[in-house]
Amino acid sequence: MTSYRKPRMYRLFSEDGACLDVAVDHGFFNEPTFLPGIERMGEVVARLVAAGPDAIQLSPGQAPLLQNIPGKAKPSLVLRTDIANVYGSPLPSSLFSELVEGVVDHAVRLDAAAVVVNVLLLPDQPELYRQTLGNVSRLARATEPAGMPLMVEPLVMRVGTGERYAVDGDVEKIVTLVRQARELGADIIKADPTDPVEEYWRVVEAAGDCPVLPRGGGKVPPLEVFRRTHSLLEQGAKGIVYGRNIVQADNPRAMTQALMALVHERITPEAALAIFQGEGRS
Repeated sequence: MTSYRKPRMYRLFSEDGACLDVAVDHGFFNEPTFLPGIERMGEVVARLVAAGPDAIQLSPGQAPLLQNIPGKAKPSLVLRTDIANVYGSPLPSSLFSELVEGVVDHAVRLDAAAVVVNVLLLPDQPELYRQTLGNVSRLARATEPAGMPLMVEPLVMRVGTGERYAVDGDVEKIVTLVRQARELGADIIKADPTDPVEEYWRVVEAAGDCPVLPRGGGKVPPLEVFRRTHSLLEQGAKGIVYGRNIVQADNPRAMTQALMALVHERITPEAALAIFQGEGRS
């Protein structure tokens, strides 16, 4: 990583080198099942800012909700740069992934700490895969003079039930795609947990000197979230990027605080559950 990317990286990662990024960019993808919990984005962002994560991940249109809040003590912005149609059911006849026009310049104007982009590896979709590799390549060139850290999200997917794509936790596929993302110039890797989760250290190894932030995926019970997160951190992950497991929780503020304690204080899953059930720290 070039030295002029480091100031933004220092804003994204705390002094301990860890980061909790709350992803609330789901409305970007035209998928109605992604919207529960984030219907009123102004309220969502205000609640998350009050909960105090390290970063909030937003689309270009919603980013001002965070950046127009005055004061220094607010989460950093991670800006989503690409839009894809791979999440719906039934599946579209033609899949795409497109970069937002001029998105790096927009990220600079918004004072973002990083931008994020997908690499999509789906069954029998080589053209989509090629498109996303091109997106990463173009962003890597555009972010270099801007000093903007590039977070790459390598997604390995399979055909699930109901004509919908689902996460493919195949270790070999994830490791290979993560390594390719690093080769293309990623400064940060955002990757799915492996199946089994105990082999996530291989993802961290493939990323090399790139910090790895595992994705959260679909909503699961709180203790399962905490146990999985603890395992990922123990294997070398530098934090997490969770969305639905935070914003769709019974108490998003308490969930954020519990996860922040896991990420930065390395407490046990049971201690995190106690924070969550106690409705957070005062």
